[in-house]
Amino acid sequence: MRIALLTEGGYPYARGEGGAWCDRLVRGLAHHEFDVYALSRSPRTEAGGQVDPPPPVKRVRAERLWGEPPAPVRGGGRAERKARRAAFRWHFGDLAAALAGAADSAGRGRPARGRDRADRFAAGLYGLAELAAEHGGLPELIRSEDALAALEAACHAPGVRPLLGDIGVTELLAVAALLEHQLRPLSLPWYGPGELGSADVCHAVSGGPATLPGLLAKRFCGTPLIVTEYTVRVREALLAHRAAGLTPAVRVLLGDYHRLLAGESYRQAALVTPGSTHVRRWQERCGAPTDRIRTVHPGIDAGRFARAGEESEEEARRPAARAEPTVVWVGRADPAKDLIALLHAFHAIRAEEPRARLRVFHAPVTDERCAGYLGHCRSLAAQLFPDEAVHPHAVGESPVAFEEIGSPGAPEPADAYAAGDVVLLSSSAEGFPLNLVEAMFCGRPTVSTDVGAVREVIGGTGLIVPPRNPRALADAALELLRGPERATRLGAAARERALALFTVTTCVHAFRDAYLSVVARHPVPREPLHDATGAPRPFVAPAEALTPCR
Repeated sequence: MRIALLTEGGYPYARGEGGAWCDRLVRGLAHHEFDVYALSRSPRTEAGGQVDPPPPVKRVRAERLWGEPPAPVRGGGRAERKARRAAFRWHFGDLAAALAGAADSAGRGRPARGRDRADRFAAGLYGLAELAAEHGGLPELIRSEDALAALEAACHAPGVRPLLGDIGVTELLAVAALLEHQLRPLSLPWYGPGELGSADVCHAVSGGPATLPGLLAKRFCGTPLIVTEYTVRVREALLAHRAAGLTPAVRVLLGDYHRLLAGESYRQAALVTPGSTHVRRWQERCGAPTDRIRTVHPGIDAGRFARAGEESEEEARRPAARAEPTVVWVGRADPAKDLIALLHAFHAIRAEEPRARLRVFHAPVTDERCAGYLGHCRSLAAQLFPDEAVHPHAVGESPVAFEEIGSPGAPEPADAYAAGDVVLLSSSAEGFPLNLVEAMFCGRPTVSTDVGAVREVIGGTGLIVPPRNPRALADAALELLRGPERATRLGAAARERALALFTVTTCVHAFRDAYLSVVARHPVPREPLHDATGAPRPFVAPAEALTPCR
């Protein structure tokens, strides 16, 4: 069959785990054909270029959600342009009213609630899409005075939140500009029979703008949609709006846009595949039907950690105590990882285990925000652990080491995990904890904070403590450092759990079954339905062209 992968800020640009996940999926289902429709999120997304797609990828189409909008569509007579503006005011008015929660003409002044608001959002969204398909792109109109007037009228309608009643012109301009970026997929030339209409299924590998092309392909061409989320895209958008310093009124309108878009994509999807129960709960709160949700954990390449896992099994058979008990942390230096709590926890560990050492293995720093945070953590470590020397004439050495993955001390992530007796995860917020799964593949005992999907991932194979509690983190780590037999048992159990649940093979097989199930229940209506010989023609390519041999 032909599968259209819909991405935003990820494959084929991302070189991290997000891009690697898509690449492993495509290679694992090499008997199918894939088309990639990629939305570039920012200049940084494109800075590293695109990866070379594997042979199953037949086509890559890319468009931008940033920068200047495409050139406006000209042409048509005065009457046609007037009709276009009138249609835009009508549909964008519905969209704006849904974002503000305003009542419609039949609402008798009461604010729109629940399903009524979702229906009005969908009516405005699809009306704008049909307008774009018939008359050309929308960016010029969304930045026009008509759009500002519709937003202002919606915010001043009866029953809306008082916060929106005081919105100013500058804030309305900001909302219109940001909505124009978010709604650019409505104007893309991707919805004909030779594009998304030729696919048997659309697979949005993230929420947010990536689902828009899938929604329109379903509406215009009848192509079924699968939505996969390994992080909560709505939550990410809300945090990004706050970090960008947007005013409360702007955040309210844009936040409701993302919530309503998520709810519409879940309702229209033939299947929703969250990466964890943590994500599933958010999806259900946004309106995802429970009978169409199937949890599929991300597939991680266990081969990269096989050697470390085998060495951990050998250590279990021949236990040997380290001269210096070592705890390690592996990940990206980001404030959400709460390295501050980690350093304070290690300070408590050192008070009871003076020989203990902490090795912080961080990914290469790629932005100023992470660089600043890492510098702050280094300064705190220098204050908490002044260099120690065995005698007055020796050079002191800190018990805390900051090392970059790829350096001689840790050429590969597996080397970083294998360097410690216990692996710590100190995050104050987390989606799906990939670093925790990698530690489990390496057979290392872990202590983790209870955030995101950590409890679901670790099961009973590691210790879990409350977030932002350095004392609890330290006590749990000391339990494992002082109980090597228990630590060994937990590490072995963690490796078995990871190999059973989080491998590439498990993930690929789950999506293979998902694709077959969706196309069987939601076949795309094609013309003609029979080929020249009279045989049925339900798919562009056979739904399953590979027969396993025994």
